[in-house]
Amino acid sequence: MKSIRLAAACLLLGGCATSSLVLLPDDEGHQGSVAVLEADGKSSESIISQGNSRTKLGEANANPQPLGEKGLKPEEAALLTSLPPPAKSFTLYFDQGTTTPTLESQSVLNALRAEIASRSGPQVEVTGHTDTVGSEEDNDRLSTQRAEEVLNWLVSQGFDRSLMLASGRGERDLKEPSIDNFSSATNRRVEVIVR
Repeated sequence: MKSIRLAAACLLLGGCATSSLVLLPDDEGHQGSVAVLEADGKSSESIISQGNSRTKLGEANANPQPLGEKGLKPEEAALLTSLPPPAKSFTLYFDQGTTTPTLESQSVLNALRAEIASRSGPQVEVTGHTDTVGSEEDNDRLSTQRAEEVLNWLVSQGFDRSLMLASGRGERDLKEPSIDNFSSATNRRVEVIVR
C-alpha cells in the first residue's frame, strides 16, 4: 500500500512540473524506484531511486538532484497535504469456534473505533479467518460470521454500513502455517483495514 501511495505522490508531483519528477520516501522513510522508459521520443532505461530528489525529465540520462534546503515547491507540498492518510490495519483474535473476541481484543476494538471516527469518508474492509480445526465449509462460515460480528459492532457504534465490507477466508490465509485440525489462536482472527 505504501508503494501505491508513493507512486501516486510521484505521479502527482511529476504532473505539477511537466519536466521534472520528485521522488520522496514513504511514511516509514523508505523509497522505491521509478523507471523512465522514454525521453524525447527515444528509448531510455533510466532508473531513479534517490529519495528526496528532483529529476529533470526529457533528457537521455536522468540525473537526480537532491531537493536541497528549499525542498518542495509550494504547489507540490500542497499536493502532499491533500493525500489521504495511509491505511491502518487492526487484528482481533477470537475464542476457539466462536464469534467472541478475546479479552485482549477489546482494546483493539476501541482503537479501531477511534481510527474510523478520525477519518473523513473512511472505507473499512473486515476479513475473518479461522484455524484448521473443523471442516473447510464450517471454517468458511465461521470466518464470515466473525467478520460480520465485527462489522455489526461497528454499525452499533454509529458507523455507516455502506462504507464497510465484510468477507470470510476460512482457513485459506493462515497467519501461522499448520497441519489440518490444529488449534491456533494466531489464526483465529479478523483483520480490519481502514482507509
